[in-house]
Amino acid sequence: MDSPPDNPKQGLLAYGHIELFKKPECPLRTGETFLRGYNKHEVGMKNYVLTVSCDTTRGIVAALSAYLAEKGCNIVDSSQFDDFDTGRFFMRISFISEEDVSREALLEGLQPVAERFSMQAEIHDAKKRMKVLLMVSRFGHCLNDLLYRWKIGALPIEIVGVVSNHFDYQKVVVNHDIPFHHIKVTKENKPQAEAQLLDLVDQTGTELIVLARYMQVLSDSMCRKMSGQIINIHHSFLPSFKGANPYKQAYQRGVKLIGATAHYVTADLDEGPIIEQDTARITHAQSADDYVSIGRDVESQVLARAIHAHIHHRTFINGNRTVVFPPSPGSYASERMG
Repeated sequence: MDSPPDNPKQGLLAYGHIELFKKPECPLRTGETFLRGYNKHEVGMKNYVLTVSCDTTRGIVAALSAYLAEKGCNIVDSSQFDDFDTGRFFMRISFISEEDVSREALLEGLQPVAERFSMQAEIHDAKKRMKVLLMVSRFGHCLNDLLYRWKIGALPIEIVGVVSNHFDYQKVVVNHDIPFHHIKVTKENKPQAEAQLLDLVDQTGTELIVLARYMQVLSDSMCRKMSGQIINIHHSFLPSFKGANPYKQAYQRGVKLIGATAHYVTADLDEGPIIEQDTARITHAQSADDYVSIGRDVESQVLARAIHAHIHHRTFINGNRTVVFPPSPGSYASERMG
């Protein structure tokens, strides 16, 4: 049975279903690298990302380009994809407002274009860090990797907290000056535990949940409520070896490649749209434990790349698939892997 460790770091506020270790007040010291990539532009200019999806038709690119030029904006990078199978069009534009136009004003002015093409359009402040809630159970390799990248400025996010159904990584999290929340999950209290999780999401303004080897299945209602806002890392190259113990399944099949998959969470277990994947080569001489050890390295890298794609607004859900645009040229100062 889980219990709080002796002499936890100062900051424990409450004990019960949720234990919150408060983040001390301290100056911002992480994520500065994310901003350095924009220092080549003059102070006062604002950096934005425009994301667009709609049914494909003629004139979309021309209309968007003309609008941005009219507002005194300079396009620095653009990616687009026309899916002939679904008839959907996707576009991401990174641009600079040379006249210091606000995001709200740009969105308001974009409405006629959006209505003309029935498009879902959003403008994001490129310098604003997304609020992310991390979740973990017993295996901490992905969590530790993400915390390291965040600490050195290679993962430009605002970590609003770490949730776990165990106490294993309490000290690790608190030592990073991040709030730690213990939410106990059993068969009997699962609805109540999830309600507490949703309350935490609302309280912290969470924009993205990352399941960094969190081994509890989320309910259908939560998956629908947070659709496109929960990323999971599965320790297998999906669609092969779904469910529990995929490395054991792979070992028993004698595969020569193992992998990891980062995907958006849906009500269908391990079936969500895939964001990122990678593999590692295996030989007949390696044991099932070797599979696990090698696989953990792959998992950490794949999850980090998926988060980078999401927080930089490079991912679009397209049915049960995704469109993932590559990083902008010259953007590796802000998207480097650490």
